[in-house]
Amino acid sequence: MNWWLVKTEPDTYAWGDLVKEKTGTWDGVRNFQARKNLQNMKKGDLVLIYHTGDEKAVVGIAKVVKEGYPEPKDKDWTAVDLSPVKQLKRAVALSEIKASKKLAAMVLVKVSRLSVQPVREEEFDWIVALSEE
Repeated sequence: MNWWLVKTEPDTYAWGDLVKEKTGTWDGVRNFQARKNLQNMKKGDLVLIYHTGDEKAVVGIAKVVKEGYPEPKDKDWTAVDLSPVKQLKRAVALSEIKASKKLAAMVLVKVSRLSVQPVREEEFDWIVALSEE
């Protein structure tokens, strides 16, 4: 299994939208590295949902329910389908992630603009643990 983080503008598509839909198509990614990451996602992989904008925080956990496929509106790009697993007990802010020595090597800290990024298992687990505090 692999672990990922995807970013979304909550005004465009928020965690609550994914929960309401039960399965959401993750599309609209227009970055080649992010597209490659979408293509590498496998069914059952866990995904941290990160709200950008003013919130800048990890808010929930989803899972990949359909692996990468061509976007319906633009076959040159990739989409995956995600389903919500659980909302974090408390959102984990970017500032908190950056302040954690355990997360210093995380892609979110090093390459903050990448919209779909891999997460190491221990990083994933630490963010979930932080949300429980």
